[in-house]
Amino acid sequence: MCSYVTVKSPVTGSGKGSAGWFRLSHAMTYFDHPYHSPYEHTLNIDFVDEAAGPSARVAVELTADSARELVRCIEEALAAAGDVAGG
Repeated sequence: MCSYVTVKSPVTGSGKGSAGWFRLSHAMTYFDHPYHSPYEHTLNIDFVDEAAGPSARVAVELTADSARELVRCIEEALAAAGDVAGG
């Protein structure tokens, strides 16, 4: 089921699109119908640089299970990094 809720989060980092690397300003996360994935619904994350326009975007469509596993892996990697990651 689509939530019609988009969560916007400021991010600091870089993304690589078709024109090369660009800085990231935000991530937009929402659960909805995917554009490309063959699943009925996916967790969609758009990493963007709002100042650079629509070409500065990296899109990801993940199944709910894949998204949860990614969150677990991110938490594990940050915990392993300890103080280096600010944890």
